[in-house]
Amino acid sequence: MVRIEKVSPLTDFKRYTAKFRARMKKSGQHELLTVEGRGEIVVQDAAAYQKMLDDMDRMEAIEGIRKGLASSAAGLVRPMDDVIADLRRRFGARQRRKSA
Repeated sequence: MVRIEKVSPLTDFKRYTAKFRARMKKSGQHELLTVEGRGEIVVQDAAAYQKMLDDMDRMEAIEGIRKGLASSAAGLVRPMDDVIADLRRRFGARQRRKSA
């Protein structure tokens, strides 16, 4: 869970948008905007948002690699040539000729 340390009313954001924008751009941090005391909207600088998306992509790739390595270590993988041969048999595909 992401901790949100900066909390402000939405009305303040509407009144002082330029100040909020400058603060978020400088800090790279997001801010929670509230309506009637309850969290309603999270805003952040576009560069910080892109970094968050990039970090999520990286974490998902690392998790995929980790799962693949665990499957390999558990013996749950097959050589690619075996898989391709099975698919050719199953779907009746011809083997490609190797070019010279």
